[in-house]
Amino acid sequence: MRELPGQLSADELAELFESRTAFVERLAGEHDPLTRARTLVHELPPGEQRELLDAHPAIGRRNGLSARSAAEQGTDADPAVLAELARLNADYEARHGFRFVVFVDRRPKAVILEVLRERIGNPTDVELETALDELVAIAVDRWVRS
Repeated sequence: MRELPGQLSADELAELFESRTAFVERLAGEHDPLTRARTLVHELPPGEQRELLDAHPAIGRRNGLSARSAAEQGTDADPAVLAELARLNADYEARHGFRFVVFVDRRPKAVILEVLRERIGNPTDVELETALDELVAIAVDRWVRS
C-alpha cells in the first residue's frame, strides 16, 4: 500500500481517472492532488462534472475497458446480471444525465446491481455528489494498490 502522492503528472492522473479531462489537467498542478480531488471535484462546473463521470466505463461493460477497470470489475459474468446492469445503467443515465459510477471494491456484479437499484431513485443532485465521491474513491484506491 502506497501513501498518497504529493504530486502527480496529468498522465498519471489520467490513468487513475480513466481520461485526461480538464479536471485531471487542473489536478496535475495541485499539491496532494488525490487529497485535493475530494474537494475540487465538487467545485467543478456541472458540465465538467458530467464529463469526468462519463469518462468512466459503465459497470458491467465487457469491451473497451482499461486493464484496471477490467480487473476491478472482475470476471463474474452471469448473463442475467449483465443484462440487468445494462438496462439499469441506461435508465440511470436517462434519469440523471450522467454515468452511474460506483467504487466496486472487488464486490460481485450482483451486489453492484443492488447498489444501482438503490441509487437510481435518488434525487439527481444527491446522486451527482455520490457519484463524484465514488469516482475519487476509485482513483485513490487505484493509487494505493498500485
